[in-house]
Amino acid sequence: MIMKAFLITQAGETEIGERDRPIVGAGEVLLKVKFVGLCGSDLNTYRGKNPMVTYPRIPGHEIAATIEEAGSDVPAEWQAGVNVTLSPYTSCGECTACRRGRENCCKNNQTLGVQRDGALTEYIVAPWQKLFTSTTLGLRDLALVEPLTVGAHAIDRADAGKGDTVAVFGCGAIGLGAIAAAAFHGASVIAIDIDDAKLALAKDAGATETINSTHTELHAALQELTHGDGPSVMVEAVGLPQTFKAAVDEVAFAGRVVYIGYAKEPVSYETKYFVQKELNIMGSRNATPANFQQVISMLEAGDVPVDKLVTKTYPLSDAGQALQDWDASPAAITKILIQL
Repeated sequence: MIMKAFLITQAGETEIGERDRPIVGAGEVLLKVKFVGLCGSDLNTYRGKNPMVTYPRIPGHEIAATIEEAGSDVPAEWQAGVNVTLSPYTSCGECTACRRGRENCCKNNQTLGVQRDGALTEYIVAPWQKLFTSTTLGLRDLALVEPLTVGAHAIDRADAGKGDTVAVFGCGAIGLGAIAAAAFHGASVIAIDIDDAKLALAKDAGATETINSTHTELHAALQELTHGDGPSVMVEAVGLPQTFKAAVDEVAFAGRVVYIGYAKEPVSYETKYFVQKELNIMGSRNATPANFQQVISMLEAGDVPVDKLVTKTYPLSDAGQALQDWDASPAAITKILIQL
């Protein structure tokens, strides 16, 4: 059987093509895809700036789907008709990260839509162990789980909670996940962005304070909000050299810095602060199963303003237009969904 698929064929070019409908195997489920969220990595693939991608590539790893068929050796709860989201990562089980129980940063990871073809197709197959569900969340909300887990994992990396002041650079979907998770764990949260609408969304997600760094001097504002200490945790979810550097400059002594974003060019640091402040500087990659469960609980409790998070929804036939629109006005977009 043949199904439709959306492909990025090379930088700046897309098409709706055809692929064979996958056949479910032992331990797998066949999923009818309903929503796919577009990620910054998909935009970079479209722009030709994703070094982990080869073309043509079917993008998409933020998924909501309905189980169409379960193969053999699949537990009874994963039956046809169940709505799910899924973890889009793989783990080899053999590299140093996997041996340490940190499969989310597996050396040989292949994320759907990045190193391997993704979910912007009518059907995909997945191992049942990658599935997550909710008795109350709808399909649209399930499609928002994965990007929020990436931010939530950064908060886990920082071990942030009550007594911490967490400042987050960037109020896109990933930054909002960090903001909501930090608030969920009892931290005070400062959201930093250059867009007032995104800062208002950050307030709804749990930020106690906001800073628009285009018209407010960042250092003075952070010092005032933290009584001269600086935030105990800085989370970078933008991917710019200036925010990479500012995270180290502004974090408190004995603080923690967590990087989620990728800076697209080299970053110049005043490295004395690494030592003088005795900083913990950490990367944060992907998410763990516990992060998925936590975000689902947060969404079920209404802790994230999902109705405001989605900027626009496009049909599969207009997925190429969605990427063009995002490329033309990146600051105006928080989250784009493709509905199949």
